[in-house]
Amino acid sequence: MSKLIHQAIDSLLKETSRSFYLTLKALPPRIRPQIGLGYLLARIADTIADSKGGPTDQRLLALKQLNERIQGRTGVLPNLTTLARLQRDPTEAKLLENAAAPVTYLEQFSDADRQRIRQVLDTITGGQMLDLQRFAYATGDTIIPLAREEELDDYTYRVAGCVGEFWTHLSMAHLFEADAATEARLLETGVRFGKGLQLVNILRDLPADLRMGRCYLPSAVLAEHDLTPRDLLTPETIDRFRPVYDSYLDKAAAHL
Repeated sequence: MSKLIHQAIDSLLKETSRSFYLTLKALPPRIRPQIGLGYLLARIADTIADSKGGPTDQRLLALKQLNERIQGRTGVLPNLTTLARLQRDPTEAKLLENAAAPVTYLEQFSDADRQRIRQVLDTITGGQMLDLQRFAYATGDTIIPLAREEELDDYTYRVAGCVGEFWTHLSMAHLFEADAATEARLLETGVRFGKGLQLVNILRDLPADLRMGRCYLPSAVLAEHDLTPRDLLTPETIDRFRPVYDSYLDKAAAHL
């Protein structure tokens, strides 16, 4: 595969996400660099947020400072050395140690594309920070759920729906034109596709998330079926939980 963005950045992409790196060659060249860099910046933020053993306040500060740098409100990148040392995967440690390269390369894009990348990263990073704050005291003994359906919808937009929106904006800017009605329909479809994929992730990861004290299924919805988040770890409640699970599976399928 020919150079995607820059040799150093391509290397980080290849090492941190081989499957995504391979699929990039299927994208049209006019949007490939923007999507590749956007993904890598989001991966840096995700690695910070998921740093095991890192104090919540430290991760929140690093995310805030990273986003400030990406948004162009400061020229200073946070020192990620300590968080890099916490990584169990050496490729993720390398990603944090070399975060300056992709952040700096953002300046190589046009003003319009740079703003598109900044907007999606602002949304994603905001979602990651909200997640860290929401589950700051979550443990296997203390399961914290989302409260309402609106919170789940907001979460799926922040971490995935906005990505579909970003791809759609890029495609319409560089690949084809659309009238106002078609543009609105495509943007809605892009958002829904991202949300649908994230709902699949939530259902797939439900047992592991519950063991970490996180429940992305709203307590209000569970209560309608006489369930609490902890009940979901008990096999005896499967008959009551099945309608909830199936309803979200149907919702994901409808989005997709």
